Amino acid sequence: MNFHNIALRTLATLQAKINNGANLRDKRGNYAPMTVRKSVSMTRRDIADLQRARELALTANNPKQYLLQDIFTIVSDDPHLTSQINNRKEQTIAAGFEMRTADKKIDSKMTDILSEFDFIPDLLGYMLDSENFGYSLVELSVEDNRPKVELIPRRNVVPDFGRFYPDASYDNYLEYRQAKEYKRWLLEFNSGHLGMLNKAVPYVLFKKFAESCWSELCEIYGIPPRVLKTDTRDPQMLDNAEAMMRDIGAAAWFIIDSTEEFQFAQGVNTNGDVYSNLIGHAKNEISMLFNGAIIGQDTKNGNESKEKVSMEIADRLVQADRRMCEIYMNSLVIPALYRIGWIPATTSKFKFTAAEDLDKLFDMTVRVMPHKKVSDKFIKEKFGIEVEGDRFDTPQPSEPTKEDKKLNFR
Repeated sequence: MNFHNIALRTLATLQAKINNGANLRDKRGNYAPMTVRKSVSMTRRDIADLQRARELALTANNPKQYLLQDIFTIVSDDPHLTSQINNRKEQTIAAGFEMRTADKKIDSKMTDILSEFDFIPDLLGYMLDSENFGYSLVELSVEDNRPKVELIPRRNVVPDFGRFYPDASYDNYLEYRQAKEYKRWLLEFNSGHLGMLNKAVPYVLFKKFAESCWSELCEIYGIPPRVLKTDTRDPQMLDNAEAMMRDIGAAAWFIIDSTEEFQFAQGVNTNGDVYSNLIGHAKNEISMLFNGAIIGQDTKNGNESKEKVSMEIADRLVQADRRMCEIYMNSLVIPALYRIGWIPATTSKFKFTAAEDLDKLFDMTVRVMPHKKVSDKFIKEKFGIEVEGDRFDTPQPSEPTKEDKKLNFR
């Protein structure tokens, strides 16, 4: 064994000790580098394109997902759709987590180990995106002694048969579920349906269509059409008329012949309510689809009680997202990290920490303080208030002595 191999083995041993058993020697991904990158057409899409993409994705013998995923990628650029997805998604990614033992105690060691992995937020995001896009196939790897997770492009994956197409344009594929990396370096999050975006695409397309038409209406409504009557059989007069109609955009006057007639046509008698209503309807449907309610958007008819009910509905959906992520972490991710040697063996379970309602807790604390003592440590930890002792020392009642009883008896 030469000196170079000895140095590598020593480095790996040190890394394993530092990372509590995790072996972080470089390991490149196998599937992600094989993907042939293709340009995505950004032409205007319509319902007919969506129908063709759905038919291709649901073909019995040789389904392909690339057309449908291309449409999903395009509609994901819609600002309203992005905000609704992120409002729900970020509440799970930003939540704290911990590892708990079978007796519900916090496993500090395993919690610290998982907290050191920078890719955990990305991994949670891919789990949540599997519900929106239909699935997520990710690959773990190590580059520069740093663990990472990479998403396999969805247009190259067909989860119905477990196929990975390096080039989606051809029929050559690999069966990734039969590979030795599956459930070790290769993790799959599959919703079992085409994804929530499949239901949102029509409303995003309607919204884009209405915005485009409304933009054209603004141009027509702001600059009314002009009409110039002239002798169209005379080429010279026709050329002069065309030149005058072009120049009037820069000059507010021009000279016409006595035989010609110029006037402004009557502008459209609308301010675009029909387009505004269609855009509003599309936004409401998108909000209902991803958050179960319309939150903070309808300022005209909104009220406090309505907003509270809407937020409670959205909170239940967030709790369902967290439960799904906990199942994926405990049944798939934690065992995979152990198999590849990144974490030690454990029976602890991944769990999101419950967020406390500090306003409600403070109100309860104030109510109980006249009857029970509240420790200074509790007030400081929960509310960040520096306190020390009681403001007034209330004398505690004591048992009457024998002399007091005699005096009271007399």
